[in-house]
Amino acid sequence: MKNINLFLILCLLCLTKYAQAQQIEISNLKKHIYYLADDKMKGRGTGSKEVFKAADYIEKEFKKYKLQPKGENGYRQSFKAKVWKVKVADSIRDADNIIGFIDNGAALTVVIGAHYDHLGTGHQGSSKDSLGVGKIHNGADDNASGTAGLLELARYFSTNKEKEPYNLLFIAFGAEELGLVGSKYFTEHPTLPLEKITAMLNMDMIGRYNPDNGLAVIGYGTSSQWPIIFKDIQAPIKFNLSKDGNGGSDQTSFYKKNIPVLFFHTGGHPDYHMPTDDAEKIDYQALKSILDLEKSVIENVMKQSNKMDFIWTN
Repeated sequence: MKNINLFLILCLLCLTKYAQAQQIEISNLKKHIYYLADDKMKGRGTGSKEVFKAADYIEKEFKKYKLQPKGENGYRQSFKAKVWKVKVADSIRDADNIIGFIDNGAALTVVIGAHYDHLGTGHQGSSKDSLGVGKIHNGADDNASGTAGLLELARYFSTNKEKEPYNLLFIAFGAEELGLVGSKYFTEHPTLPLEKITAMLNMDMIGRYNPDNGLAVIGYGTSSQWPIIFKDIQAPIKFNLSKDGNGGSDQTSFYKKNIPVLFFHTGGHPDYHMPTDDAEKIDYQALKSILDLEKSVIENVMKQSNKMDFIWTN
């Protein structure tokens, strides 16, 4: 009897662990954001030792989830980025994209992306604080929130017991704040043929949900299949569909390569590009709901029998 009870307890523990793996976990989102947006990370400015520390953190998570390295040097795709908005001595800086792959042996791949860099201590420009130079810009919403979402979706899909009908490519982009440099570099030097990408979904500033405005889902007009994909999707949050594929984040680089895109974004707020964009201001429950929505979108994309068509929206 004792052996039977022990067996049942072990089975219950396994089922509980599996159930936890199969949902978005707020505790994980908090862990990632509080790490990336801590003062010790000094705003993750491009070229800083702290942004490389953030890259190490992302790579470690990808390894934990057993994603295949899909960079040019393991998980890394290295490039140079130029600071062009202000004059600084170190205007050319080293940067990395961190790229992990779930290879399901499929013909087509869905790309999921988010940038992990921010403004550092304001010396690279773009701060909205007139006295912001020298102050740490933690970038909890911009874009530790999207990076946390990227990592949690990578964990979720990597724990599925059955192979998905599509491959999944997860990219943490560097140097977005210097002009989408990382995503431009990837689309010019892809580590997977662009023609094998059916769609790209980007997360940038998804942590400050405002129920009056809702979540913006931009890029709905970039394929005739998006309305089919969204047809039966429901969410506990309000979301608004916008047609344009262009926009101020990394999906634009893929859109310009004739790839259907979506851009998830909760909009501007008084802490945007300010030293006050901190981890405690994130709405973690809404962030979970946004990722549940995106998860449903990805799963519906993978139900499509053919590669998604592309529509130029402007």
